[in-house]
Amino acid sequence: MKRLLITIKYDGTAYHGWQVQSNALSVQEEFQNAVEKVFGKRLDVKGCSRTDSGVHANMYCLTLDTDMDISCEGVVMALNTKLPKDISAFDCREVPSDFHPRYDCKTKEYVYKVYNGRIRDPFSENYAYHYRYPIDADYLNGEAQYFIGAHDFSGFCSVKSDVEDTVRTITKAQVRREGDMVLFTFEGDGFLYNMVRIMVGTLLFVSEGKIKSGELSDVIASCERRRAGKTAPAKGLYLNKVTY
Repeated sequence: MKRLLITIKYDGTAYHGWQVQSNALSVQEEFQNAVEKVFGKRLDVKGCSRTDSGVHANMYCLTLDTDMDISCEGVVMALNTKLPKDISAFDCREVPSDFHPRYDCKTKEYVYKVYNGRIRDPFSENYAYHYRYPIDADYLNGEAQYFIGAHDFSGFCSVKSDVEDTVRTITKAQVRREGDMVLFTFEGDGFLYNMVRIMVGTLLFVSEGKIKSGELSDVIASCERRRAGKTAPAKGLYLNKVTY
């Protein structure tokens, strides 16, 4: 028996997140359907993270165990003949039998895309949040540095979250502009439920002057959800990189 670490990417528009649900289509369900066709049985698939409905992934890692004699290249090629067009596998390697894609993860990087053009762009409708008010990316990049470090981010998670330990360490917080697209990038050792989307919504509050320059440190320290910004829409969020 060998454990395979498979890396995929997906367009999350049509899915209710990664995890299998009883009443909605998920990325995990579609992937397991493809695995069953390739390996001849419905194997247990473990993912590196839960993603919300409509969230995308440029890099998502998962594991499965198999005793089939098939090369890693063969696994990738075979899966891509069975997966739907909005999910693709692009890497596979064998890992130790005790490897876990979630608990062995060192850092995750998320990118959030905001389309900052005055007129709505139909080609980015499902892949970026249209925000038509002016954004000074350099200014927000400076303010975003308050997120760097280990903080209690209980004020930056959904009320649905039941996680007891809400301290997370952020190692990168960056805002940059590429034409009409403004990219918010966050890297850390973990993220709470809706945390990145709330961080983006909070920086947009800073942009609007609802949170003054330099006040973000106090907002974080308060641990009060009401002091942070709104939760930005899911469609702009991408799990961008996972490191082990």
